[in-house]
Parts: sequence; C-alpha cells; structure tokens
Amino acid sequence: MTNLAVRHTVAPVANIQNMKDRNRDTNTAPPERLELVQEWDKVFPKSDRVEHAKVTFVNRYGITLAADLYRPVGQPAPFPAVAVSGPFGAVKEQSSGLYAQQLAERGFLALAFDPSFTGESGGMPRRVASPDINTEDFSAAVDFLSVQADVDADRIGVLGICGWGGMALGAAAADTRIKAAVASTMYDMSRVTANGYFDGEDNEACRRKLREMLSAQRTEDFRNGSYRRAGGVADVLPDDAPQFVKDYHAYYKTPRGYHPRSGNSTDGWNVTSAIPFVNFPLLSRASEIRSAVLIVHGEKAHSRYFGEDAFKQLSGQHKELLIVPGASHCDLYDDLDKIPFDRIAAFYAARLH
Repeated sequence: MTNLAVRHTVAPVANIQNMKDRNRDTNTAPPERLELVQEWDKVFPKSDRVEHAKVTFVNRYGITLAADLYRPVGQPAPFPAVAVSGPFGAVKEQSSGLYAQQLAERGFLALAFDPSFTGESGGMPRRVASPDINTEDFSAAVDFLSVQADVDADRIGVLGICGWGGMALGAAAADTRIKAAVASTMYDMSRVTANGYFDGEDNEACRRKLREMLSAQRTEDFRNGSYRRAGGVADVLPDDAPQFVKDYHAYYKTPRGYHPRSGNSTDGWNVTSAIPFVNFPLLSRASEIRSAVLIVHGEKAHSRYFGEDAFKQLSGQHKELLIVPGASHCDLYDDLDKIPFDRIAAFYAARLH
C-alpha cells in the first residue's frame, strides 16, 4: 500500500513537470535585449512626412532583429506594408532605410531591418551570411508586420536591394503571405559565389579550389577562436580597379554612404560565410512564385545579368522588368534622380490587394 501511494503521489508531479518542459520546447524564443541607437544616424536626412521608430522582432531561429519602422504622417490606417533589406554587407542606416522612408512618404508602412548577425540585430558570431537564415529574416519581418494594428495583413510586400534582392525572391517563393516582391539592382549571391562574376569560374575545378580554401579557413578559425574577416571595400583602390569596384568605394567609403556598422564600410563578412552559397541556390524555386514580382536594374550595371536571368525564371502572371536608363549598380543605392520610387510605389499599390 505504501509503495502504491508513493507511486501515485510522485507520478502527477512528474507529469506536470514534463508538460511544462514540453510547453517550453514549443515557445517562441524570447527577444534578446539589444543596444539600439535612438538618435538619427542614417546616411540620408530624415523626412518630416514620416514617423520613425526603432523596433525589434524574433525570427524562426531565435535571432532578434533590429529594424526602423517608417510610418506615413497624416494618412489613414490600415496601411499596406513593405519589409526592406540590403544591400549585401550594408545596414539599415544606408540604402534600405532610404527606400523604406521613400515608400512611407508614398503611403506605405515600411520596415527596414538589419539581417541576422549584422548591424544592430542579434546573433552570434557576427557577420555571418546564410541563404536560409537571411531569407527567413524577410519572413520574420512579415510575421511582425502581420500583427501590427495599423497594417493590412493581406497587403504585405518585400523589397530586397543588391544581394538581398535574391533573398527577397527566395522569400516570395516560400512565403505565400508575401503578395508582391521587388528586387532592386539585385545580385544572385549563390550564383556569383559558386560561379564567379559572369559565370567565369563555373566549373568543378574552381569550386574545388574555393572549397579547399574555405575548409582550411574553418580549421584556422577554430584553432584561433575567432573568425577571419574577408575585408570590406578596400580603403585604397588601384588605378586599374573595375569601375563597379570604384562605384562601391564611392558609396561605402565616403561620407555619401559610409556607416561604422556596415561590413562593406569596415572589415566585411566572415570569410566562411561563402560556404553555404556554393551549395544552396537561392532561386531554385523562382519559377514557382505566384505573387507579383518587379525586378529593377540599371542599364549600365555590371550586375544587370542577375536581374534579367532571374526574370526569365519567373512564370507568374504579374512579373515586370524595369531597366533604368543610364543607371549603374550603385546609382540604385541612393540616387533619387534614378531610383524609380514612384514606379515602385505604383507597382505595390496595384499588386498589394
């Protein structure tokens, strides 16, 4: 009798604890406490037609993302909303913030976020890029926007600049809540990493050499207890540097676009961030995107082929390719005379319904 009593007394307590453990296993990750700069530290001036606030949200991998929320002043809610990120190696105080503020001036609630492991967002180690996690970052931004009281959850889009253009298309292929996607001056980071520029290293021997270098770097990083950085845009360029490299320098390394949290302005990504992009193609399901897509590229951009080839993969009914006359890759980072913001806003207005 005593043994039975003991068993009946102990079992319910154990079951309650097991239930608590199971509930804890299914909870979303708690937000990390981030140190966010509250004063305006963007590379572009603040608009008096827009309200600005710092916000955070957690992605599916438990990483807390930091973002700038731009809300139209004097316009009625609920708003259509757009999540914005990029370029690759930049932070939200640069191009993505400018795009977000311009969209807010045109009636959209816009969220410019720092990707995982970068800028003011959380995640360790720092300066890691991932085709999976960074695509997820867009969907996490959609999570956040979907539950805001002043957002129409059925009218949410994404916009990716440069390398985040490919991430935005990847997110649109995976996440049916995304009703419209814009890729501006886009890179396909998987393609350029695995194949080199203009597919000049698209062979097994070149990829083998890259893998050997990256594998050796992993050993060195583990031995040293730190990650070697690839370097951002060079501080001093040789005279024979390609024009597009000079264009990057003119943005990231001058007062025009320099920001101390930007990898491209400072010491770049971890070298081993290249590893997953070799094996995991970002646009493998681009043909299955059913939401509307607008690809914007500069006529003179060295990266134009990424956008044009991505456009060819799309099979949805509402796809558009806009080539901006005379524009280079970096012109579409911040040149208000060349970035077709009115055309982009019109696209969202027509397709976010």
